[in-house]
Amino acid sequence: MIFLASSLLSWGIVSYYSKTQAVPQFGGEYIEGIVGQPLYINPVISSSNSTNEDLVQLIFSSLLKYDSEGNLKNYLAESYEISDDKTLYTFHLRQDVVWHDGKPLTASDILFTINLISDPSYKSPLRYNWQGIETSLIDDFTLTFQIKSPYVGFLNNLTFGILPKHIWESVSPDKFTLTDLNLQPIGSGPYKYVSFQKDSTGNIISYKLTANLNFFEKKPFISKITFNFYSSDDSALAAYNQKEIMGINSLSPQKLNQIELSKGTRIYRLSIPRYFAVFFNQTKSFPLANDEVREALSYATNREAIIENVFSGNGFPVYSPFLPGMIGFEDNEKKEDFNLEKAEKILEENKWLKGEDGIRSKESKVLEINLFTTDWNELIQTAEILKEQWEKAGARINIRSLSISDVQQNYIQPREYEALLFGQTLGANPDLSSFWHSREKKDPGSNLALFGDDETDKLIDDGRIEFDNKKRAELYHDLQKKIAQEIPAIFLYSPEYIYPVNKKIRGIETKLLISPSRRFTDIANWYVKTQRVWK
Repeated sequence: MIFLASSLLSWGIVSYYSKTQAVPQFGGEYIEGIVGQPLYINPVISSSNSTNEDLVQLIFSSLLKYDSEGNLKNYLAESYEISDDKTLYTFHLRQDVVWHDGKPLTASDILFTINLISDPSYKSPLRYNWQGIETSLIDDFTLTFQIKSPYVGFLNNLTFGILPKHIWESVSPDKFTLTDLNLQPIGSGPYKYVSFQKDSTGNIISYKLTANLNFFEKKPFISKITFNFYSSDDSALAAYNQKEIMGINSLSPQKLNQIELSKGTRIYRLSIPRYFAVFFNQTKSFPLANDEVREALSYATNREAIIENVFSGNGFPVYSPFLPGMIGFEDNEKKEDFNLEKAEKILEENKWLKGEDGIRSKESKVLEINLFTTDWNELIQTAEILKEQWEKAGARINIRSLSISDVQQNYIQPREYEALLFGQTLGANPDLSSFWHSREKKDPGSNLALFGDDETDKLIDDGRIEFDNKKRAELYHDLQKKIAQEIPAIFLYSPEYIYPVNKKIRGIETKLLISPSRRFTDIANWYVKTQRVWK
């Protein structure tokens, strides 16, 4: 009888599980550790701080947003039309959106936010994107954008969060960064602010959000999200190992083996459209002004060794500013794979001869290069490996690692460097104008290699207004060839974004990140709890 009862019970359990399935259920909490401090949870001024941006992505919503594949999709926008000449965009808004305080969101809120961004008094990092654009209200749920000339990346500029006019219109520019609203925001996103806690020194140590049950898209499954803030990777990792948090916003690949809860952790390795390179300022260095030196240094660079030693293999080599999957990427273009013998041969043939100390010189000019970078650990390690690799070819390399603010203010802005190891993030639209157009050679431009002439500028400008992807790719192929020929920089790698999360958190499907903060793009699909329902 006991055997029969056990058999019937087992059969019942097996039958139940075979005829039902687990589905996400509302409830549970996710606690994430972030290295950094929130200052302005305000989409108008948040983009210069990744911690701010993390919270903005959850609390605010935008006209358009990126999906888990990195493609644009409607968000606050219900639909939009583009005029035949590609200069007039008409947007129709959803009419079921309310702010966290229950007030309706309308087109006037979007116009208000754009006016703040465009006004230099508010010092928005997004202001550049809105120069010369005329925004007009048609009715409460319709507005238009008139741009002066076609631009293929305009829609990507519509992914910023919207502020509520009725909350912010009384805040003057001089109080904009001082108001408590920057830490106690009201938005229209999937989660809303609850509270935050400070320590005795005034630093925020935790920040709590709750699910927005009136969210205009699907209601999030996870009911509470808490962020705990740490001063270093090591302290965040220690908190994870002690089960104080369930995820870390980003982790160095070299620290992956320090996760003690490896069996209960899922490591998400996500792609971001960014690359790191050594940018050359040929006006500040006699050796680097010689084409053969730059070519030889490129052949002397073992990218795979750098990726393995610095990122434990979590990344891929890069040979141009065009990354795989981008319009214009061409894997067959000229690229200098590691070949030390060829590097030395190029230098020998061009009369760069080795002295007794192994360092080359030509016409009494020593092949000596000052390499600047920031004090980010991975970049310091990269610089040390480059020094070792390039010195084998006969170059003397002097490394100077400084704080990011020091590098920006004293070297990048005045362009006072010979070689600069630095990174650039491209965004969703491969518009290279800010990084490679000749008009961006001087500060505040970001053309760190001081590259460009009339020919390359035209390729970039034509690419900005070409909506036919095939024709645009042809323009970018030509630009890629030009960059490969001139070697204004040595492109190194694109590291993966490492995101460790407890396996209890399910539903994370993101594959491509436009930026690290966009990891929350599908947050409404994440879940902790489940319930079984009949199939």
